[in-house]
Amino acid sequence: MKIRYFQDTDTLYIEFRGADVAETRDLDEDTQLDIDAEGRICGITVEHAQKRVEDIPHVSFEEVAV
Repeated sequence: MKIRYFQDTDTLYIEFRGADVAETRDLDEDTQLDIDAEGRICGITVEHAQKRVEDIPHVSFEEVAV
């Protein structure tokens, strides 16, 4: 997984898998979901991220074992 923040456009992109995107679906006016040919989520784009996501420069990742 990769998380990228583009400060110049205030866009946050979360990539779950590096597959070819077959379709992009609008979830709302500023959020898009990228899907591969098999229907699996590839990534999520969040526009105007500073207004919508708190504390962008600081990322915490936690993996929880089952």
